[in-house]
Amino acid sequence: MPADEPADEPARDPARDPAGGDEYGATAAALLPLLGGAGNVASVAACMTRLRVEVRERSLVRADALRALPGVLGLVEDAESFQIVLGPGTVARVAPRLERLVAAEGLTGNDLTGESLAGRGAALRAERGARNATPFKLLLRRVAHIFVPLIPALIGCGIVAGLAGLLANLRLAPALVPALTAIAGGFMSLIAVFVGYQTAKEFGGTPVLGGAVAAVVVHPGVGQVSAFGLELSPGQGGVLGALGAALLAVYVEKGCRRVVPEAVDVLVTPFVTVLLPGLVTLYGLMYAAGAVSGAIGHFADWLLSSGGAAAGFVLGGLFLPLVMLGLHQALIPIHTTLIAEQGHTVLLPILAMAGAGQVGAALAVYVRLSHNTSVRRVIRSALPAGVLGIGEPLIYGVSLPLGRPFVTACVGGAFGGGLVGLFHQLGASCGATAIGPSGWALFPLLTGGQGPWRAVAVYGAGLLAGYAVGFAATYFFGVSREMAAAEAAEKEAATG
Repeated sequence: MPADEPADEPARDPARDPAGGDEYGATAAALLPLLGGAGNVASVAACMTRLRVEVRERSLVRADALRALPGVLGLVEDAESFQIVLGPGTVARVAPRLERLVAAEGLTGNDLTGESLAGRGAALRAERGARNATPFKLLLRRVAHIFVPLIPALIGCGIVAGLAGLLANLRLAPALVPALTAIAGGFMSLIAVFVGYQTAKEFGGTPVLGGAVAAVVVHPGVGQVSAFGLELSPGQGGVLGALGAALLAVYVEKGCRRVVPEAVDVLVTPFVTVLLPGLVTLYGLMYAAGAVSGAIGHFADWLLSSGGAAAGFVLGGLFLPLVMLGLHQALIPIHTTLIAEQGHTVLLPILAMAGAGQVGAALAVYVRLSHNTSVRRVIRSALPAGVLGIGEPLIYGVSLPLGRPFVTACVGGAFGGGLVGLFHQLGASCGATAIGPSGWALFPLLTGGQGPWRAVAVYGAGLLAGYAVGFAATYFFGVSREMAAAEAAEKEAATG
């Protein structure tokens, strides 16, 4: 969802100044014509680093010009949208300005041909969607839309939980620790409700009904329910059970809307939508989702305990391509399930090593291309975000366009992940109590079987390995002959 503007910005009249009158407004104003104008923009949304724009007709979008626009770090195209990489902070400010521009131009008559354009675009979009969009890709997109809005709360509560653990270990402020624990645990105890709400919203149901059905999963009264000779426990099935319950509620609600007379719809539909999925959840879904959630936790532990170094090497090496394709968000439910089941996810610190390899690779390019001012300027602007674990600016601004550094960055991530996996195999586990941050920003969220300090040491060692290997691999193998020749020419020209 688009982020709100900072509260301290002065109020503006959208009718007179829809772009915002600042550098972010200028960026939005420059983007709009390249996207085909206001009539071609169907929706605008922002994630942590990308501006996601759905358009009605792709042929009107000038992709090459978008990539070349100052401030744009990269462009990702898929069957449904254009994802414009702007970087953290910037995207949250550009998105609302672009939305205001679209609305303002639509009101001034620029959508005079909007109906015909929308009809033609809808037909083309349907044809393209049937040809290119697979059920798996569509499912990943919807799953990401469910969980991404929950990330800020997971981050905030995770940091509070880390602070509570630190104070408890240091035996400081003992009266404050219970309060911090309650604050941190409040969201996690009700996360099923939020997942249910978001699921119903994403799949076209009434969000509050999805949340109501999913709330059954965490209600204390489920401990008195039994089936198949087994008793339930509150929270059994976690986010997966909540997701399944809300999804079932959506389909029941849609069925009721089709058959229930309008005169009694306001009474019958909510009643049936809560009752039937609620019973199915209690007598089926919670057991099945609990088994799946438990299996995910056992598999993650087994994977790292039995083949920690090898598993970490593979996971750390393959994560950058997933980020490049935007598929990394499909891992959010797995991380959330591990956090709900075990209190932390052991996978995130390993996957975060991909960012370390990327930072090392970027530093090596910076050193090798010492006379290429344009590349070095991009690296300087994107490196702080990379150190904090936000990889898209470096991916689309440096490593991927240059080619080889992207591969060598993956090598650095593989070695960093392998080292963290090896420590896990030796008994020094490292996990994150929340998802979202990476790089140095993950330090406050770390925990492990031998305490947070050991987890911090393991994670720090992995980062250093990722930096070092990513740098070395890129320095010696990541610069092509063409890049080296261009650098030599620049050096000769500079020395005269």
